[in-house]
Amino acid sequence: MFREGDKIVHPMHGAGVVERIVQQKINGVLRDYYVLKLPVRSMVVMIPTHNCADIGVRPVMGADEAEQLLCALSGIEVDMEQNWNRRYRENMERLKSGDLMQVAQVIKALLQRDAQRGLSTGERKMLHSAKEILISEVVLAQNAQYEDVETRITQALA
Repeated sequence: MFREGDKIVHPMHGAGVVERIVQQKINGVLRDYYVLKLPVRSMVVMIPTHNCADIGVRPVMGADEAEQLLCALSGIEVDMEQNWNRRYRENMERLKSGDLMQVAQVIKALLQRDAQRGLSTGERKMLHSAKEILISEVVLAQNAQYEDVETRITQALA
């Protein structure tokens, strides 16, 4: 169980800080929820404490792990599925995995696709979300500035 002040990651929303733990009755069921403040989007997410493991909520990686990830980004290989529907589904599964290398694969593949043919609106939104997920965790792991991390990631994936 996490505590107030812990830095955690929600696979689909990115990294944030547990602001507080509240009890709330939703659909007639009283449960505990983490109130997660996401600094990147200035958004608040409520996560039920009882199924965090099922969702894939985990602690933010350490600063050394984040640095290793940033160094490994340039070597990422991607293969591009041509069918839009299949490509979208595969990318969504990678995002849901919570694995930042897979998130980086999505970013790199979509950046390449954008350079070659452009992106659909759905893929453009997915690219934006994937970048926020990756950047938010590195920012919290290294206590870095958003813009600095974004620049490093963009350069590594170019």
